[in-house]
Amino acid sequence: MKLWGGRFTKETNQLVHNFNESLSFDRKFYHQDIEGSIAHVTMLAKQGILSEDDRDKIIQGLKGIRKDIEEGRLEFTPEHEDIHSFVEANLTERIGEAGKRLHTGRSRNDQVALDMKLYTRDEIQELSHLLKDLLKELLTIMENNLDTFMPGFTHLQKAQPITLAHHIGAYFEMFTRDRQRLHDIKERLNYCPLGAGALAGTTYPLDREYTAKLLGFYGPTLNSMDSVSDRDYLIEFLAALSIISMHLSRFCEEIIIWNTNEYRFVELDDSYSTGSSIMPQKKNPDIAELIRGKTGRVYGALMSLLTAMKGLPLAYNKDMQEDKELTFDAIDTVKGCVSLFTGMVSTMGFRKDVMETSAKNGFTNATDVADYLVNKGVPFRDAHGVSGRLVLKCIAKDCALDDLTLEEFKEESPVFDQDVFEAISMKTCVEKRNTIGAPGREAMKKVVEIYKKRMEEEQA
Repeated sequence: MKLWGGRFTKETNQLVHNFNESLSFDRKFYHQDIEGSIAHVTMLAKQGILSEDDRDKIIQGLKGIRKDIEEGRLEFTPEHEDIHSFVEANLTERIGEAGKRLHTGRSRNDQVALDMKLYTRDEIQELSHLLKDLLKELLTIMENNLDTFMPGFTHLQKAQPITLAHHIGAYFEMFTRDRQRLHDIKERLNYCPLGAGALAGTTYPLDREYTAKLLGFYGPTLNSMDSVSDRDYLIEFLAALSIISMHLSRFCEEIIIWNTNEYRFVELDDSYSTGSSIMPQKKNPDIAELIRGKTGRVYGALMSLLTAMKGLPLAYNKDMQEDKELTFDAIDTVKGCVSLFTGMVSTMGFRKDVMETSAKNGFTNATDVADYLVNKGVPFRDAHGVSGRLVLKCIAKDCALDDLTLEEFKEESPVFDQDVFEAISMKTCVEKRNTIGAPGREAMKKVVEIYKKRMEEEQA
């Protein structure tokens, strides 16, 4: 069944039909299409455009179609052009003449705009829940590792000592911003396009505010041309998905590095690793690598939609049909990645002893040596030079700064005293950094409590 055959005298070429059809992928939002149709006919009956008897028949028929799809009794068949024609054809077959009145006062243009908004809104909510589950796991790691010392890096070079809690906290911030972005997108998209018609509204006395309310929108969209041609919310959503993927990829890159024999910071659970077909000793971080790799796939969806939209005049153009497959794929990809990553992180073990040894051997307390001298009255630039020479001495001896004797310290500056060893210990170096946002234990405890309170308030 086609919704537009009256003006045509020939059947559509099969290749054209195959190229034009969208049922093969827009069947994904059959639920949203039926939900929108139920709201539409409810409004039509309220306005006296449709009889209450027709309304009831249509709603009963639509609910039956939805139930049959969900229970596998109704299959999607290729003669239908899209989900809209599929639903309407099946409805008319079931209830007769009343089914033909379903499309009164609307176009496929505002119908598909509605379906995509409803689908996106539902997916945003689901993804936000998945990110929240990840945040809970990260918060648990933070709480359990306030005193797990490790090197912090710049340029992939060991820089200053931090804690694992502090390092994980950086990702907690990233994924928190990701959820905030999703919320912002949902707020902006939450206006109902139904009633915009093809592009210029309709002569029927629709109550668009009522339809919007039935569907959980804040209100109707205010320009019918923009209503059917707006894909900004999808571009924003794909951008947000790309940022989530980027954050996952960064974290995966670190896990991959930490999992190497050279670092040995983490031990991946067997259930989230694979082996080699030829090298029996291998335990590969394939899940982390695949998540990292799929980031490019999500970026591609964003660039595809931006490119598809860049030259389109108002209002609707068939090019916009390209928004669906790539968006569906990006959503499914990111949801899968977040779920798998959460499982991988929750089962991952941390080699705390190796992390602390790495921090010591990387001279991450060299800045604290300089700060020690400054507190003794040495100008910072001179103190910086002394600390650098001590690092050279350690490199020559293949030892850590903590392993030098007091005499060796004094060879570079007579200001050093016995208290230098306490001043440059990993514990001191970290714990004296207690401004909010720093890795010190007291600072981190405050931040963890802030995070926990936010999570609890959200559940209330």
